[in-house]
Amino acid sequence: MNRAWISVSSAFVLVGLLLVRLVTLGLYPLMDTTESRYGEMARLMVETGNWLTPQFSYGVPFWGKPPLQTWMSAASIFLFENNEFFLRLPHFLGGVVVLYLIYRFAKFYQIPAMSSVIILTSTVVFYISAGAVMTDMGLTIGITLAMIGFYLSWQGKTCWGYLGFVGLAIGMLAKGPVSLVIFAIGVGIWLFWQYGFIKPWKLLWQRTPLISGTLLMLAICLPWYIAAEHATPGFLQYFIVGEHWDRFVDSGWKGDLYGSAHDRIRGTIWLYFAVAALPWSFYLPRALYKLYKEGKTGFDPLTCFLLCWLLSPMLLFTFSGNILAAYVLPGIPALALLIARAWSDVGVPRMKTVAGLMALLLILTLIGLKSGPTKEKSEKWILSQRTHDIPTYYWQKAPFSAEYYSQGQVQVVKPKRALSLLPTTPYYIVVKNSVLDNKAMFDQCQRQANTNEEVLLLCGN
Repeated sequence: MNRAWISVSSAFVLVGLLLVRLVTLGLYPLMDTTESRYGEMARLMVETGNWLTPQFSYGVPFWGKPPLQTWMSAASIFLFENNEFFLRLPHFLGGVVVLYLIYRFAKFYQIPAMSSVIILTSTVVFYISAGAVMTDMGLTIGITLAMIGFYLSWQGKTCWGYLGFVGLAIGMLAKGPVSLVIFAIGVGIWLFWQYGFIKPWKLLWQRTPLISGTLLMLAICLPWYIAAEHATPGFLQYFIVGEHWDRFVDSGWKGDLYGSAHDRIRGTIWLYFAVAALPWSFYLPRALYKLYKEGKTGFDPLTCFLLCWLLSPMLLFTFSGNILAAYVLPGIPALALLIARAWSDVGVPRMKTVAGLMALLLILTLIGLKSGPTKEKSEKWILSQRTHDIPTYYWQKAPFSAEYYSQGQVQVVKPKRALSLLPTTPYYIVVKNSVLDNKAMFDQCQRQANTNEEVLLLCGN
């Protein structure tokens, strides 16, 4: 009875966590820059009917990432409705897919499966990403399936080996060759750790469908790459060389066509991991110590594999300054499995309490956002203060959320051509407060709304 009650209560905690995340998907606007950029690209895909090449703006191809996340969000708003909930829903469902894969893998190896998925769900970076319009959940689906497929294939389950190559294809369509590199780092280090530098090459041919699996992967992802290059020549040069080399080695990369380079100190990814993996990053040192002590000669092969999987994104991005906290996400499923396995005999201490606090923290965060910060990180509110049949302009630059929430109708006015572009009939213009203080041309305009950063003016009236 006690074990049955524990199982029921764990299921209740998991369902509660997922329901809180699901219900909150539509309660806050798309934030600049990442969410609103990809949300606008999904809207453009549906509006233009161009499902081959994501567009940065009308007629401008987006070469920065493959289309998987855009397809996910675009398909959802095409089938249902164009709003925040349906843009985010496919990424929530992608998170559920990852949870299912981890549950199945945990069952295979007698790791507490429910504990694994509760820990994974309640990790900060996973809980946020499971419902954020970004590329990272698609990549995490691919890496998770690839890692699980490889390990199960290594243990003799060949069909899972093919699923692993399907996972690599998903990664290629989510973020490109970086998925292969993350996979190769994790698997490669584990193989050399366990078998040395010579033996793994022979075993790979024996235990994985190396040739046929690679052909399957290419059959899934290569047609899109060929079609995309044919539709917009120059894509492969920019994406393969620019995004995967220049961006990696140069944190201030000047060739970025989309203004999204991030200059961070090399090694910052480890700090990001410590924060993004909260609250469970506090448990990791003790979990590794327990697993080491329980092994007869240190870590057993499964623990070694999970550790290599966990560390693979950080090992890659240690040498890059162009990073975001979400880059650690592909390794987080392994974190959950390690912690659940470490306390498989007695249960993870205070697991349900910690998980419940994460759901409460999300709710409190959203309440805090609704009280004001969303006005600063999204243009939804300020654009809602205008009459929609009057044209709207942005001075110098329009944020991505302005493009999305105006359905692509806002226009940008550059200072050198300002007077010739602005109409004589009434129009709205959004101007930064710092600019407004020095521009006499706006003296006759009427303030309609303002945030800490900008003001909505009605002019020509």
